Amino acid sequence: MAGVFSYESSEVDWCEDNYKHSENVVEYFNTMSSFIFFVISPIMLYLLHPYAKERNLAVHLVWIMMVFVGLFSMYFHMTLSFMGQMLDELSILWVLAIGYSLWFPRRHFPSFVKDRRTFSRLVLIITVISTLSSFVKPTANAYALNCFAIHILYSLFMELKSCTDERVLRLAWASTGLWVLAISCWISDRFGCSFWQKLDFCYLHGIWHILIVVATAYGSTLIAYLDASVEIPYSLPDLQYWPRNNWAIGLPYIVLKGTTKTRKRC
Repeated sequence: MAGVFSYESSEVDWCEDNYKHSENVVEYFNTMSSFIFFVISPIMLYLLHPYAKERNLAVHLVWIMMVFVGLFSMYFHMTLSFMGQMLDELSILWVLAIGYSLWFPRRHFPSFVKDRRTFSRLVLIITVISTLSSFVKPTANAYALNCFAIHILYSLFMELKSCTDERVLRLAWASTGLWVLAISCWISDRFGCSFWQKLDFCYLHGIWHILIVVATAYGSTLIAYLDASVEIPYSLPDLQYWPRNNWAIGLPYIVLKGTTKTRKRC
């Protein structure tokens, strides 16, 4: 049991040179770049609070879990332990599962699912089974992650097919671009390490950390906005950017121009 917590007990070893900057930290830059999770997550929690308060406070679980993703990512890259790898991957799985259960469009529910509570319970059961299975067969987690991610992307594409709002489409393109750039860094670091070592630039996985957090901020806001437009249309949701709405770059968030007073009550 102690072996799973041991340094370098994971089979995964990223391109960055081990112990280059510290004898206690295996991958220094990959560890330090994980701090971005602790910067972006509290900001997004604050920015999305009005939407979460009106829609469902469980929305905050997405960015609370992102803090844990950052924490476990730091632990993993600091030790390259098997337990660190599992915690890192499983925390990502739970972020996807929470977002999936909260925001997956009701009109795309399977025919045997009648409401979101039932759907959320179904997602919870699948996620728990995947979590337990990953300790028996670690590769199971990768399949679960890919299944969630691919289905989310497909559903998002279907939702945007009929969208004509330029701001929403621009956010969708920005989210896609950031995600593609992040994935490219991950793949290049994982499978093109020898090339980057020749250039003495072995930091693409750390850059992936930064890009994927920003991509998550963009993507989750896009999905939350589409959800708000359907689930709480009376709140008149709108997209804005922090810190300045007229800046070319920033963190997107949702403002509610309507109030609960305008909601129809039975």
